[in-house]
Amino acid sequence: MAFNHLPAGVHDALVPLSVTPVTHSVPMAKNHRSDQPSADAVSRLAPGTILDRLAAGPSRASRITHTEHLPPREGRHAVWPDRIRAEVIAAVQACGIAHPWAHQARAAEHALDGDSVVVATGTASGKSLAYLVPVLSTLLDGSEAPNGRGATALYLAPTKALAADQCRSVKELSQPLGTAVRPAVYDGDTPVEEREWVRQYANYVLTNPDMLHRGILPSHPRWSSFLRSLKYVVIDECHTYRGVFGSHVAQVLRRLRRLCARYGASPVFLLASATAAQPSVAAGRLTGLPVVEVADDASPRGEVVFALWEPPLTEMQGEKGAPVRRTATAETADLLTDLAVQGVRSVAFVRSRRGAELISVIAQERLAEVDRSLARRVAAYRGGYLPEERRALEQALHSGELLGLAATTALELGIDVSGLDAVVIAGYPGTRASLWQQAGRAGRAGQGALAILVARDDPLDTFLVHHPEALFQQPVESTVLDPDNPYVLAPHLCAAAAELPLTDEDLDLFGPACEELLPQLEAAKLLRRRTRAWHWTRRERAADLTDIRGEGGRPVQVVEAGTGRLLGTVDAGAAHTSVHEGAVHLHQGRTYLVRSLDLEDSVALVEEASPAYSTIARDTTSISILETDTEVPWGDGRLCYGSVEVTNQVVSFLRRRLITGEVLGETKLDLPPRTLRTRAVWWTVTEDQLDAARINPEILGGALHAAEHASIGLLPLFATCDRWDIGGVSIPLHPDTLLPTVFVYDGHPGGAGFAERAFHTAREWLTATREAIASCECDAGCPSCIQSPKCGNGNDPLHKRGAVRLLTVLLRGAPEEKPGQQGEQGREEPKPEEPDPEAPRGPVKPPARAPETGPALGPSPALGPSPAPEGPPAL
Repeated sequence: MAFNHLPAGVHDALVPLSVTPVTHSVPMAKNHRSDQPSADAVSRLAPGTILDRLAAGPSRASRITHTEHLPPREGRHAVWPDRIRAEVIAAVQACGIAHPWAHQARAAEHALDGDSVVVATGTASGKSLAYLVPVLSTLLDGSEAPNGRGATALYLAPTKALAADQCRSVKELSQPLGTAVRPAVYDGDTPVEEREWVRQYANYVLTNPDMLHRGILPSHPRWSSFLRSLKYVVIDECHTYRGVFGSHVAQVLRRLRRLCARYGASPVFLLASATAAQPSVAAGRLTGLPVVEVADDASPRGEVVFALWEPPLTEMQGEKGAPVRRTATAETADLLTDLAVQGVRSVAFVRSRRGAELISVIAQERLAEVDRSLARRVAAYRGGYLPEERRALEQALHSGELLGLAATTALELGIDVSGLDAVVIAGYPGTRASLWQQAGRAGRAGQGALAILVARDDPLDTFLVHHPEALFQQPVESTVLDPDNPYVLAPHLCAAAAELPLTDEDLDLFGPACEELLPQLEAAKLLRRRTRAWHWTRRERAADLTDIRGEGGRPVQVVEAGTGRLLGTVDAGAAHTSVHEGAVHLHQGRTYLVRSLDLEDSVALVEEASPAYSTIARDTTSISILETDTEVPWGDGRLCYGSVEVTNQVVSFLRRRLITGEVLGETKLDLPPRTLRTRAVWWTVTEDQLDAARINPEILGGALHAAEHASIGLLPLFATCDRWDIGGVSIPLHPDTLLPTVFVYDGHPGGAGFAERAFHTAREWLTATREAIASCECDAGCPSCIQSPKCGNGNDPLHKRGAVRLLTVLLRGAPEEKPGQQGEQGREEPKPEEPDPEAPRGPVKPPARAPETGPALGPSPALGPSPAPEGPPAL
């Protein structure tokens, strides 16, 4: 019997509040616009005072496991390069910025020298100004050309909201320059009547990689004058382009460079990133060019107080009678309510769309009991909203009309939310870089800031709130990606051939994997070689072969059954788990029940309702080994890495009582299975090792299952992934290994690098897993150590002590040296909150595909059958 998982959990005993001063550098910074805090900032409560009020009372105070104090830091000024136009410097000074920080001036110098550069400094360190000043100066030079468009610039943001926010900032900054700078947003929300003007006259176009992929590059003849004059490509928040998504964006940028060269342009790339390890290496992989690194943050920073907060145990019992902690959702809603009552402007970052909606609803209800007017000052912000809804919320936050916002990662990225006092983070966001990025939303006007990480009831969050050194004394992660993934590269070769026939000279640009893939694409009758070039052969749009965000098909439209009104969308990969029949769906504070899900037409019909429960999907998984790339002995057992095929099927859903999480019942579902070819790490144990661990056949399945759950819960600490990006299976006797085996695999076609990273850090990873299980205070297992709320087997069987003994014996045989070179070999996938599509689909559907499968790339030996797109693998 095989046991599959979704994330597990660990909890340690509560420890007293500790206050530890630190001096090491952390990526937080105050706004670059002024050395002096504003009068409003001076009048605000100090972050320590806000935290003391939140923690008032014995039960609240005991929830704080650690408090980190980050002292203020003074800034270092410089002067702008003398090649910057005087008019631009005057415009910057008119905005209240007398002198640049040293890193801003250095980045501008590189840009003017024609060097591609990445600015990797802390939040609110003025990265935007570092690239805007040289870009505006060059656009001003270009405006003096006979056609008034001698220079253009392209700005890429990962979200529509960030592009719109940046457009507002550019218009404000460039206002003194008159019509010389003409910024415009070009995305899926841009009205049709405005698009022609943007193509012909705008010289600073702000868009996203999705629109570049689907809208601009396939229509490059209509953009010829813009591309011919392209001097700079700005890539904002480039650390978000990791893993499969980052690999897609890397290929889109190579297609852009190819078309620019055809029109005689060679743009300089200017990248802005949150603090990251080796940013120049990641930027080089993203762009395919050598990139200079500017990472010495010279901006000032206000005081930051960062608290780790663990919700208390409740009297409720979960599966198998296990103790249950209060949910991070309920705890965050309480904190957001208390902050709003105190008049503290705050954002609560939540991992999911549903969580953001739920937190805002709870906070609004509780605020209404205090003051009805306060309830209107808290809202939710997430992807899937209609464009006008998003814009209204952004404006309300800018104006101060909103006091509190429950937001997904759509608000994490760079949007200039000035004047926030506090940030509450509901659950570890997956990487330290993202944690600091979210925490940096507060304190952006130079005042002190409060950040609170509220732990979820799972292994990693509980481990972190009791091991603060893992957060505050470790560097941020590397941003890693692999553009050579054949599942990524193949559709982009087709798209490139459709834009301009591919020649041998183009192959170096797209990488060494082209030589093997092109004959396979020919065999699949997607490309045809004529004379010296490969041509796209289909009538359909080649750009529609792939969704660069890996969403795997058309988004599912959520439609109100009684009125036919479109409420929003859900990613195709997440539809089985989030809008199945009977699911509870939240939208704009209203609750709906899904009456039906039509996978063929991609429509979910819903009706408004008020159930006293939430729903969560359960599934089953089987796995087979396709190829073993590497294996090393671990005592008598083996640690392996290679290719696998995973078959997953959502089979039921649980109804859980709101707030408490109590399970009310389970309902069966009839949904089709999905197949995924991906990469995995797995380990086996022998009879002798089982004997040494005192594991008899009766507890073997439970010990393996428990070790699997906990190891998946801890892997994000080592593989810098999100637990939703990985899945696992444990089997007492696997038919391919003929031994007890535990698998952990990437939830993305072709792999995303997480399993590879796990293989290379296996000793440290499994050691932390064993420690997390052993140190948990429960008797037989709980959500904080070995239980998973989305386990397809209902957390049965599990054996906590057996897992500890098994891992102890396994680790005795681990080699002293890691089984391979560490480094940026993996490909990390961000899980931004179930993003909505950033660009419209083409009018022609992609080549025929089976239900719930990816683009039909044909019977390619390397690509194999079209893999089922996996959203968060609910395993």
